[in-house]
Formats: sequence, C-alpha cells, structure tokens
Amino acid sequence: MNIVGPDYLVFGVDDVAAATEFLTAWGLKPVDVTEKGGLFETLDGTGVIVRHKSDPSLPPPLPTSNMLRQQVYGVKSTEDLDAIEAELGKDRRVTRLSNGSIEVKDDHGFELKFQVTVRRELDMPAEKINAPGAPAQRGPNELGVWEEMPALPRTLSHVVLFVPDIEIAEKFYCERLGFVVTDILTGAGPFLRPKANDDHHTLFFIRTPDYMKGCEHLAFHMGGPTELMVAGTRFMKKGFQSFWGPGRHKFGSNWFWYFNSPLGCHFEYDADMDKHDDTWVAREAQNGAEASQIVLFEYREKWAPGGGPPPGAKL
Repeated sequence: MNIVGPDYLVFGVDDVAAATEFLTAWGLKPVDVTEKGGLFETLDGTGVIVRHKSDPSLPPPLPTSNMLRQQVYGVKSTEDLDAIEAELGKDRRVTRLSNGSIEVKDDHGFELKFQVTVRRELDMPAEKINAPGAPAQRGPNELGVWEEMPALPRTLSHVVLFVPDIEIAEKFYCERLGFVVTDILTGAGPFLRPKANDDHHTLFFIRTPDYMKGCEHLAFHMGGPTELMVAGTRFMKKGFQSFWGPGRHKFGSNWFWYFNSPLGCHFEYDADMDKHDDTWVAREAQNGAEASQIVLFEYREKWAPGGGPPPGAKL
C-alpha cells in the first residue's frame, strides 16, 4: 500500500477565530476560509482543516477533550485505495465516498480518511551551507540569511498520537497498512514511516492513559534549520508561546521548535529529518531527555555587545 503520509488533519475547535489567527501566523495559507473555518495549507498543499466543534459536517469527536477529528492520509493511486478498502473491510466498516476516498476507524477509534494525495511537487532549493574543507554551496555575495527571507512550512511532516496501547497501534499500522518501525523510545512508543515515504517518521505514538487519547502534536517541514529559527522567532514576536525548543532530536535528527496552540495540541516546526530505506535496522532507547534531544536551546530577546551583560549573566 503506497501511503505517502498525512495530507490533512481535521480539528473541531472551540474558537474558529483564534485558530484562524494562529494558523495564518504559523505560515499556512487560508483557502476558502470563512468564519466557519476551512483549509490552511502549506506550500505543497497539505495542511490543517478547522471547523467549530459543533459543525455537523465534522466526523464524531473522540471520547476525550482532544480536538482532533480526523487524519486524512494521501496515497499514490486509486489502486492503493482499493487495496486499503479490501484489507480493512475484512473486519470493519469502510465507507467509500463519492469522490473515491474512503473513511474508516483504526483500532483505537481514530477517524481515518484515505485519498489520492493532494501533495504538489515542490521545486525549491534547500538551505545551503559553507564549511571549511568542502566546496562552498553559496557563492560570493550570496547571503545565507536576511531580514525578510522567506520561511514558510513546506509540507505537513508528521503526527504524534497519545494512545493507551502501543502494541495495538503498532500492529494495526504495520500489519494492516504497511508502515515500518524505524526507531523505538521504550516507555513511549515507536516511530513509523509508510511505504511511499522515506522520512524517518510520519507517525509516532506515546503511551498514555485512555482519557488522554488524541493528538499530541503535528509537525511541518521547513527548508532548513535557519528557516526553522527564523519562523519560530517571528512567531514568538507575534505573541505566541513556545513550548519546547529550539533544539535537535536524536532519533530522526530533525531540528524542532514546538508551540502551544488553540487547537488543543502542540505545533512543531521541523527541519532536516533523516531518510531511511528498508535496509535500516531500528534502534531502541529508553525514553527521556537524553534520548529525546542532542541539543536544546532557549529563546531570549535579542542582545548585542555593548548593550550591557547578556540576559541571565551572573554579575
């Protein structure tokens, strides 16, 4: 089954206006958005759909207070939709919609939708670096950073879910949908990538009590760590609250910066994630701070020499 990854996440929110302000400031483009909500997309067309939690068009809510209503996965072709329908139809109801997409629930009751992916192919440069001992990637007079440089989310990267039973979740996505375990944080859960995506992970599970079931965070790929830092700094200046980061994870190697959101979960900018193929052997480490990040920074207001001691300096 050629599952590419998440196309959209759908939320039923308490405050559509607050969600709209947040998602637009995050760098997502509103598409046909009204006071009732709508689609907020990345540069490749993936993104987030929000509606008010009472909107009858939404899938039913989780039995927890989490606002996630549906995960919409993109696949390569209609043949992949047929294969998913045939496999999951063996033991549960699968609904085929008029546009050819299918809807179904996973073994934890999360609402899933599968469609031929909406992802547009991007043709954009990655971040360039200059390093002694290697050919320069940026030539003479080519700047690496400037005040108005673009720093927008390129694609919806991955989803992290709170689930009460890791074994049930892993078995469903790996045995029924063809995901592969890339690494495991013991005490938390596995990182998974689907067949048609070589990112280290598009899905990760964290073991929690049943009453916490839902979305912990969703992440968006940036063009590099500089774009991540620039986007996060601009977001902080707009008054939004940092939750964790900036820093760099060990498993996946991706840079990260997480923020609180009015959608009942965290949002992450990420950059420079590892790629894997089927020859990769999954690693395992005990969940904790040492396994989770190799470096972690803390945002502070800008400071310059000559302006007194830097913030937090001991006098």
